[in-house]
Formats: sequence, C-alpha cells, structure tokens
Amino acid sequence: MNIAAKLMQKFKDLDTQKKLKVYRDKAELIRKRNLEAWDDQRLQEESLRLQKEAKSGTPLDELLIDAYALVCEAAKRKLGLLPYDVQIMAAIALHERFLIEQHTGEGKTLSAVMPAYLNALTGEGVHVLTFNDYLANRDAEWMGPIYRFLGLTVNPVQAGMSLSEKREAYAADITYVTAKEAGFDYLRDTIALNEADTVHRPFHYVIVDEADSLLLDEARVPLVIAGESGSSINDGIRFAEVARLLEQVEHYDFDEFQRNVYLNEAGSAKAESLLGCDNLYESHNSYLLSSLNCALHVESLLKKDVDYIVRDGKIELIEEYTGRVAENRYLPDGLQAALAAKEGLQSTAGGKVLGTITLQHFLSLYPNICGMTATAHASAMEFEDIYALQVVQIPPNRPNIRIDHPHRIYTHKEAKLKSLVQEISSVHTTGRPILIGTSSVEESDMLAEALAVADVPCHVLNAKNDAEEAEIIAKAGEIGAVTVSTNMAGRGVDIRLGGGNPTQAEVVAKLGGLYVIGTHVNESVRIDDQLRGRSGRQGDPGASVFFVSLEDELMLRFGINKAIRSPRQDEALEEPVLRNKIAHIQRVIMGQNFHIRQELNCYSDMVEDQRRILYEERLGILKGEKLMSPSEQRVRLFYIDEFWADHLAYVSYIREGIHLESLASRNPIDEFHAQITQAYEQIPAKVNSESANMLVRLGGWNDPAKWEEFGLKSPTSTRTYIINDQYIQNKRSSWTAMTVFAFGIRKILKPVFKLSKF
Repeated sequence: MNIAAKLMQKFKDLDTQKKLKVYRDKAELIRKRNLEAWDDQRLQEESLRLQKEAKSGTPLDELLIDAYALVCEAAKRKLGLLPYDVQIMAAIALHERFLIEQHTGEGKTLSAVMPAYLNALTGEGVHVLTFNDYLANRDAEWMGPIYRFLGLTVNPVQAGMSLSEKREAYAADITYVTAKEAGFDYLRDTIALNEADTVHRPFHYVIVDEADSLLLDEARVPLVIAGESGSSINDGIRFAEVARLLEQVEHYDFDEFQRNVYLNEAGSAKAESLLGCDNLYESHNSYLLSSLNCALHVESLLKKDVDYIVRDGKIELIEEYTGRVAENRYLPDGLQAALAAKEGLQSTAGGKVLGTITLQHFLSLYPNICGMTATAHASAMEFEDIYALQVVQIPPNRPNIRIDHPHRIYTHKEAKLKSLVQEISSVHTTGRPILIGTSSVEESDMLAEALAVADVPCHVLNAKNDAEEAEIIAKAGEIGAVTVSTNMAGRGVDIRLGGGNPTQAEVVAKLGGLYVIGTHVNESVRIDDQLRGRSGRQGDPGASVFFVSLEDELMLRFGINKAIRSPRQDEALEEPVLRNKIAHIQRVIMGQNFHIRQELNCYSDMVEDQRRILYEERLGILKGEKLMSPSEQRVRLFYIDEFWADHLAYVSYIREGIHLESLASRNPIDEFHAQITQAYEQIPAKVNSESANMLVRLGGWNDPAKWEEFGLKSPTSTRTYIINDQYIQNKRSSWTAMTVFAFGIRKILKPVFKLSKF
C-alpha cells in the first residue's frame, strides 16, 4: 500500500471512529428513554403520535431516538429480545444510508427493524430485501409482532403468490421480499396494460440484507420477462457431436484463464468439413458459427455437478457464489440449448424478451438505500463507486475469539484429500462439530464418500438437496455433527453451538467450538470470510482453516502450480510467502473483476437510461395522465411494448458481435452507443405511426372486446427468468483485463520462485 493510500485509509478509519462515537452517544440516549413503566396502550399511543409527526413532515432524524426506544421496548415485550448497544448503533447507521458490516450472529435481523419502523412511519412503505424466500417469510413472521404491536402492517412476498396477494403485500408498511422477486414484479408492472394489474407502489426506502451478494456478486444478473413459448425441435445434437470431435490444442484454444474458448485455424477447417459448409466466418454461416461456438463452450468449459446438475430430466444451473441450485436461471438461449443437447435433453425456445433489468439497475430505483452484511470492508471501494454507499464496520457485541489458522497448502489434490480426511476424522473423535465448505457438488459428494470409508458420518448440503438447507445448517453446531456444504449454503441461518441446547453448547464450547474447514480458496476473499464467519458467533470459541492444493482450479488458472518446483509430497508446504501470494492474487482478482464490471456497465447503463425514459412516458399513459381516450391509451401502450421488445432484440444482436469493432480500430463501447442510440430514436415515430393506423381501424371503439379482436392484448402467458451473465461478458473486456493481470502475476512470482518460464 503506497503512502497516499495509507493516509486515505487512516483518514477513513478516523472518520469511522467519529461516527461510531456519535452512534454510541445516541444509543445511550435511547437507553435512557426507559419505557419499561409504560403500559401497552401508552406505547401504542406513542407510536400513533410518531406516525402523525412523520406524515406531517417532521424530519425522521428528529424522531429517531423516540422511535428506536419504542422498538426496543416492543421487542423486549413481544419477542423477549433486548437489542444490544451495537445493534442500535447499526440501526442508526442504516437509517443514515450506510452499508454496515456486522459480524455473523450479531443480530442483523433485529437491527433492521428499527430503521424499517422509523422509515415506514411516513406511510410510503419500506422493503427489506432478503437472500431467499425462506428468509423473507421467516423474518416477516419473526419480527412481525413488533411492527403489528406498534400499529404498522407487515407482509412477506413469496414466489407463486397471486396478483392480489402480492398487491396487498407491497401495500404493507414493511414488506420482506427477495430482490429477484421484487425485480420480477417490477418487470411485470412495466408491461401491464391496466393500472389494476400492477403490484408495486412508488419505491421509497430499502434495506438490503446480505448486501455483498446482492449488490456485487449478483448485481449484473439480468432479470428477464419473456413471452412464453412451446418446446422447439432441438437440432443442437448435430453441433454437440461436432464439438466432441474437436481436440484441445489441435483444434481449439482457451484464453489464458480458461474463461473463453476459440477455434483455431485447424479447428475451423475441421468444423467446416464436418458441417459440410464453406467458410464459417462468412455472414451467411453466422448461425452455424454461433451454434458451434455454443456447443464448444458447453463441451469444454461447463462441467456436470460443478456448473450444473441434471435433475428430473432438466438442466439446473448452480450458483457460482453459493453452491445452490439457481432457481429459474438459464444461460443465454444458444448456450442453454447447447447444454441440453450435450446432455441429450429436449430444449425449450427462449420466447420473445419483453423486458429486462439488472439487479443493480433495479436497486438504483430506490431513492433511499442501505444495506447490511458480514463481509463488506474488502469491497468498500466498489460499494462507494457503484452505489455511493460508504461502509461502516460495527464492533461486535462480544470480542471475536475465533482462531483463523494459516492455509495448509499441498502439492497435489490427493495429498490434500488424504490430509483433509485425516483432520476431520481426528477432530470428529472428540465430538467437536465440523462444517466443511467445498467448491462444488462433485467435490462435496466425493468428500462425503471418502468420509464414509473412514467411518465418519456426515450430512451433505449441496445443490441436490437444497430444500433441507435450513434444517441441516441449524444442526451443524451439535456435538459430533459433520456437515459437508457447498460454498455459502445456509447463508442467513444461524449456527448455534449445541444446536441451541444450553447443555450441549457448554460441552461444544469446551471442545473449541465449531471447526470450519474450507477445501479451497475462492476468487473473492469475501466468500472465504463468509465461511469463516459461520464460527465464532457472539464471542463463541471456534476455529477455521483452509486446505489448498496447487492443483486446485484457481491455482492452475493463475499458474501457481508452475511456480513451485517442489516434488510431489504428502506433507503441507511450509513457505509462508506462498500464503501471501495467494492472498495477493485474491486481492488482484477482486480489483480486476471490479474494472471488468465497470466496463460492462458501460454497455448496460445506456440501455437502462433508454428504458427509464420510455417507461416514464408509458407510466403517464397507463395512469391516464396524457390521454383522455381509453382506446388510444390501450393502443399506445401496446405499441410501446412491441417496439421496446424489438429494440431489446436488436440490442442483443449488436452486443453479440460488438467486440469485433476493436479489430477495425474502433472503440466497441462508442460504436455500441452510437448504434443503439440511432435505433432508439426511431421508436417514437414508429409508435406514433402504428398507433395512428390502428386507431383508424378501431374507428373510435372503446370496447375491450374490440381490442382483443385486433390483438391489442398482453401475451397469453409470460415467464420470468435470470440470465447467467458471466457467459456473455464482453470477450474483449475479459481478455484485456485478464492478460494484464497475467503479466502482473508473472512479475510478482518470478523473483520469489526464480521462474524461467511461466
């Protein structure tokens, strides 16, 4: 870290300490507002007074101390929970629109109730965005008695609810919902032809739980609403067979870090021969080339039980950051069809895309946003750059006494597995509970089999049985429990020593608490920290360690295995510098991914700007603010949707090949902006023209039956899904950033390990 960076960090640390001092002082004032002597009626009358004050325009900052004191007393009476001072401090920071880092087990759920209550007093609504449906329902039910006692309404939104149920849930003062479901509901609202068919009201204030995952890891995930389509005849088998006949090196190459695959000259010639076509790169063969590239990608880069599983005859993708099945998630249409062909399954056509929005853009629709997570500090710069959110680290209620052991690094996978099983077996004999985080479904199953051979019974939590997740995780702290899990499975569910049994908890504490073992390091140190954080909650004893092999995917991708000249050995390597280099690589990757996301945003931001301008126009028409005539309203809404869908298809087409502009010494981003701007500017004229023609045909009829007759209706059915954006990232961005990174890694490792060639 250079001098300027150190000074900046020192300044930020001082600023944080000042904030925490202010928060402590306010927490003390809240404590002094002792409402213990008040009866229930008086507390409820006080809540009613605060609502009247807020709705009359009194600044919420002036009501904070009274409101938080009220929530603290209500929580004690209704749930038996008295918030800690640090929870109150976190709640103040959330109201002030900060992103708080609060350690696992410190009670983020209760911390969120205070700012949610305060900001709901205005009657404008508060959303608490959770990680999954289970947590949305659990938190709404768990915290609901506090809100209802104080005269506010609270409801969860769940996938599969009816339109009226969702409308009621979003009309509540506080709504618990997943970010994805709220986003999908917003997309459905954007194509509604009647205001009565919308469910959202104007956005006001949002608290984002597990903020690092939603705001960073999945921020660029595009949510999609499309017209439903039936099954298509799958001709992908042909391309899958061709892809299997191509050999690595001889016919195709990977980029430096195996993120993309490319046909070489010999591969193109062989493919042309197998497909019976002329030059693949001629424009009339674009479909063949695109289909073959998709087939080659899924054949060489997507691995079963790592990237996806096959269950009940369907492809189910696995979330990169959680190890869970990614519900309702698909690859872009060409890749999804190719993957189905690879597995010999029927593919489904994608249907016409009617609307799309990334989670990042959806969350930016809220005028007031704050968030909470256990791991934010490592990505503080990115939070500030993208969302203008500053990170505040909240101290723990009790000091963290977890022991984080140095990585144990082995030369090869077999040695790592052998040592891993020995370690688990040895610790298990003492009765100490163990949680093992693995890199994939495949690895979790393999480890479970190895443990079975060693007579160590274990629970396996991976994408194949995610429905049992909460129950399995809740028992992970029991005496003798061995839980094998993928990545962050069980996130949001507390692991209590002894499974919550006080007698068992005392025994487990004496054994050293929960022992967390990682079988690999992740690209992001935040993900590693999430796993570590499952142990040592609320001052509990605990420990963590990561087992790493030089043959692990991350080590191979960045050539660390080539940097070590040690012969294969069963014992762990002892070079401390190697641990430092692994940590450095993680930091560099996070930085590179940040810059890649910045460049990719340059593509999606303009499309989102166009969508918002058009949607503002559409919303005025939907609400009847711009037209008197119902038929004109229906016609204009229909054609706005029609031409926006066409525009999205065109944007997707341009986006697919825009990186080729760099070959002609043109800036792809500038060219992309120019082309989609020109296309967008034609939409109003098209809408006006087609609307005028249709209104003439309607002859002034305002009869809905006539509208139906002329096809002016919503799609008969729609489906919502998520695109795995990592597979359509701009190749130029990925290639350029990763190549720069590779040279950086060479410079780092060469002096240390005396590399001759890397």
